[in-house]
This record gives sequence, C-alpha cells and structure tokens, in this order.
Amino acid sequence: MKAEQNELITRVGPGTPAGAVLRQYWQPVALVDEFNPKLDPRMEKRPVKPVRVLGQDMVLFKDEQGRWGLLDRDCPHRGADLAFGRREADGLRCPFHGWKFAADGTCLETPAEPAGSKLCERVRQRSYPIIEKAGVLFGWFGEEGKAPPPMPNFDAFAAPATHSFAFKGLWNANWLQAFEVGIDPAHPSFLHRFLQDEALEEIGNNAAGKQFRSASAGNYDGEQWPMTRIMREFCQPEISVEQKPWGIQLTALRPMTEKLTHVRITNSIFPSTFVIPLSETMTITQMHVPVDDTHTYWYSFFTSFDGPLDKEAMRAQRQQFITLPDYTPVSGRHNNWGFNSEEQMTTTYLGMGEEDINVHDQWAVESMGPIQDRTREHLGTSDKVIMANRRMLLAAIETVAAGGTGPGIASAETAASIDGGPDTVDGIAPAGEWPTWWIKQVDDKRANAPWIAKAPGETETAA
Repeated sequence: MKAEQNELITRVGPGTPAGAVLRQYWQPVALVDEFNPKLDPRMEKRPVKPVRVLGQDMVLFKDEQGRWGLLDRDCPHRGADLAFGRREADGLRCPFHGWKFAADGTCLETPAEPAGSKLCERVRQRSYPIIEKAGVLFGWFGEEGKAPPPMPNFDAFAAPATHSFAFKGLWNANWLQAFEVGIDPAHPSFLHRFLQDEALEEIGNNAAGKQFRSASAGNYDGEQWPMTRIMREFCQPEISVEQKPWGIQLTALRPMTEKLTHVRITNSIFPSTFVIPLSETMTITQMHVPVDDTHTYWYSFFTSFDGPLDKEAMRAQRQQFITLPDYTPVSGRHNNWGFNSEEQMTTTYLGMGEEDINVHDQWAVESMGPIQDRTREHLGTSDKVIMANRRMLLAAIETVAAGGTGPGIASAETAASIDGGPDTVDGIAPAGEWPTWWIKQVDDKRANAPWIAKAPGETETAA
C-alpha cells in the first residue's frame, strides 16, 4: 500500500476523508456504567464527563430530568471548558460567565448580558444526537441538520438487559488496525492458541478469556472439541467472503476428515464492528471507535441466547485486567504486555496469559505502532478479508467525498431493514452439508432463545 493511501484510510479527525465516512454511522461514546455511582462515586452528584471521539472533544452529561446531552466541549462564548460546567436541573452552565446550555444545545441564559439582550437567542452550542442501547450511549456526528439513520436492530441491541452485557477497553493504536485484527479469520489459530486443553465442564459460563475454550457445536467421533483445539490442530482455513447488507459475512472452513469440516461463520459490520461466536449460545459484537488517530476504544456486547448473564461476575473478571474509570488495560508496552518466555514455551503460543485473551489482541494491535505502516506489509491468501475490507473502505471514502452515503447501515433504509442477526456459528459439520448445517444450528439457537419469538426457517432471512 502506498503511504498516501495509508494516511487516507487511517486519519479520522474533522475534515478527513475517512473521518467523514465514520461520522455517518452511530458511534459508542460511553458505557452507561460509567455514570453508575457504585463504579465511579464522582457520578453520584455530578454525572458529567469529557469524552473524545473521532478526534473531537465533547462533554457528555445527564441533567436532573434524566436527559442525556452531548455537546462540543468548548463554550461558544470564549472557549472555556464545559467539562467543568455546573450541572443544573435543565442543563450545563459554564462557570466562566454563567452561560447555560440545555441537553439539545439550546442557549438558556447569558446572565452577564444587559437586560433585554437577544444574544442568547442567536447562540446555540453544537449538540449531537444520542441514544442508549444495550448499556451503551451512542452518538451520531454527521452533518449538522441531517437526520441520523435509525439504529439497526441487531441481536446485540435487541436482547433484553438480562441477556446482554457491555464492557470496553482502551488501546493505544489506530482504529483500523484494531478492527483488522478482529476480522482476521486466520489469527485465532496462532495468537489465541493454547498448548493444552481443559475439561469443558471446568469452564464457567461467564468466564473471560478462558471461555474461548468452549466447545464447538457438533462433535468429532462423538467427542466435543473446544474451539481452541480445532484452531490449533487445523490452522489453514479456507476463507471466503460474501457481501451482505451490513458489510461482509466471513466463512472459514477447516477440513478435519473426509466427512467432517469445521465451519466458523463471523461477520464484519461496516465500518468497524465484528460479530463472532463465543460459545454455542453466546456471541460477541465488538465495535471499535477512534478516540483519535492513535487511540481506540473497543466496546464489546455479550449476547446470551440461553440463560441470563451474571453481569456483576463478568464485570469483576474483566476489572482484573481493565482499570476504571478510564477503562485502561493493566498491561501494555510499558510492561511488555505481561510477556513470559517460559509460558510461551509451555502454555500459550504468545506467552501473555490465558485468563484474558484481550491482551493477545492488544499486543497485536499496539505492537504495530500507533499507526501501522502498511507500506511494509506483505499480504497473503489468508488476508483476503483484510483486502476486501480495505477495498470497501476506499470505495466508501470516494462515495462520501462525492456527496453520497456510506455503505450498509449508514443508509436509513438498510438500517431500518435489519431485524436480528447477523448470525454466527463455530462447529463441526458434515463436510458436504455445512451450508445447511450451520443455518440449522442458528435456527435452533434462535428458536430456543427466551427473548426471540421467531420460528425456525426465518433465520436465514434475518441473517
């Protein structure tokens, strides 16, 4: 890739071509948990916090009437920092001269101005549409005055609170390399390889990294295999890409015998989300939102199609590795991501622990540098998903620069048409029947989900 192309697809600040694309899609700005006084006592009396998204500084707050506001951080009067504003019943007041703004950006007061002044009527702080879904607050940063597309009704957003859990973490690297690691179907065979297996019954339902040891659907000679064993023993997947309304569906086939094939179906939702199976009854939907060009927050949505989730336990497990309130990882370049050479020889392929596989991805993402130099890479056949995604991104940049709408769920029509999915599977299938086998697995999963009222046979359309 040429250097100018690499710049084009990675820079996301105001006025950049890739930034213009990303601003057409809803982006996570914070977990609702970040305003929970039990997790951050500062929020008890003052639910106000600065956020930075796509290289823009904003202030996110909740007024006393329960309305969320997302405003530009610099006061339109003299540019003072509204993150230090006084939170009041109906808005946020700048302490510099007392100007007050409602959650929608309306100027409510300019108290230092003479009586009868009309200045307040002529001032408005830029505000951004905000919506709460699945425990996450989303903002939309498209052109002012334009209506955002509806939020697509993906499973991760449709599941009830009892069956969903959201968490996040910060990586010190560009958004695109974070996303490209996630959609790569070949890397689990190496980056997340465990050198030994554990008994499946010893793995808890709400485990963190170790849950990737969960059993694949189906069996091999009557025996269930954990995902990691299959990834380890069959490391040359046959990868295919299929265009879908939301982006691309990825299929990775790993022939095991003449009669059995391991099939792993995952999805890439343009521009920066992937959906993968965590077990037979749980999926992860992970979004990657640029803080700026060299920092990225990942947001993971865990969706159960079986029983309710123990969210307190899931949060506690992850807080061993991610520190609140800023959701920064304990490991990083400063401590070599916890690398242990003895472990690399005996336990894991990477040598960075088996309790939290997020650090595996973090190392891959951050070790490339703040912005990966793609002029130095050499792509192979196993990188066809990476190449397909880059082509889509470059085409989207061209379309948006010409005044058009980005692909997939930036379109109001496409977003409104989404009803469930996108579906995933990880399992051992009859070699010649895997296309119908995986749909049957998904149909059964959805039919048994207590919060989905769908009949088998409808899933393929939804997927």
